[in-house]
Amino acid sequence: MSDTKIASVTAREILDSRGDPTVGVDLTLVGGARATAMVPSGASTGAHEAVELRDGDKKRYRGKGVRKAIQNVEQTIAPAIKGRDAADQRGLDQALIELDGTPNKSKLGANAILGVSLAAARATAVAKGVPLYRHLATHEPTTLPVPLMNILNGGKHATDSADMQEFMVVPIGAPTFSEAVRMGSEIFHALKDVLHKRGMSTGVGDEGGFAPSGLETNEQPLELMLTAIERAGYRAGVDAAIALDPAATELYRDGDYALTREQRSLDASGMVALYSDWSRRYPIVSIEDGLAEDDWDGWKKLTRTPSSSR
Repeated sequence: MSDTKIASVTAREILDSRGDPTVGVDLTLVGGARATAMVPSGASTGAHEAVELRDGDKKRYRGKGVRKAIQNVEQTIAPAIKGRDAADQRGLDQALIELDGTPNKSKLGANAILGVSLAAARATAVAKGVPLYRHLATHEPTTLPVPLMNILNGGKHATDSADMQEFMVVPIGAPTFSEAVRMGSEIFHALKDVLHKRGMSTGVGDEGGFAPSGLETNEQPLELMLTAIERAGYRAGVDAAIALDPAATELYRDGDYALTREQRSLDASGMVALYSDWSRRYPIVSIEDGLAEDDWDGWKKLTRTPSSSR
């Protein structure tokens, strides 16, 4: 389709939800369709993730500027992909990977590459007159996943809250995605009431979940979430469950995991035992990043440990 060939690509420095710079890419097709993509950015990232290119100039945005990534979009990527068919998403992405030529996107920046890829997908969807999810769907019917909603923040997403980064509610009993969103919203507001009644802060962290100070342990958020689920009128483990993303790499110190909130450290076996105990007593259905990314011996122990359910 000639009208889905790429006509122009431009980029600009914008601010994300944390007030830090990120990359915005505008891509226009020959047929006139145009779309913008804004690249998300994580607070905690792994050492082996694709590189988010930052300027490092401490005089601008504390070194987090993205002018280099923008320059790479406009001066390197744009000329190389002009005239390519944006509808060929796989071919475009492969061309971007080859243009960068590094194993971790460190030359052009993953933020530059992702911005262009996303903008191309969105522009093609506009040209086709369909929603983005429909354009990307490979078969019918398209099914949305059960959402995991981060309603209590800790770690790098909050200050003076839990050591672990994300405590999420999972509406496993919802019949539709829209009902799942409604359930999550109701549990979120119920959690606010629970925190308020206990005299705990209802300020929020980077990702919008509550970040209460005064927590005594990293288990207390689980107890609070159970209370909120029930307060909202749902059954824990039947209507709504819990998911965790401890971001354990951020806790890793010389072979052990520092739980500052509890003034103790655990080795990998101790962390596995902790998760196993929690899984027996709480309706936990998912644990993401439970151990440090390079703690391979620990991961063997974790994956050998049977999961528990209530």
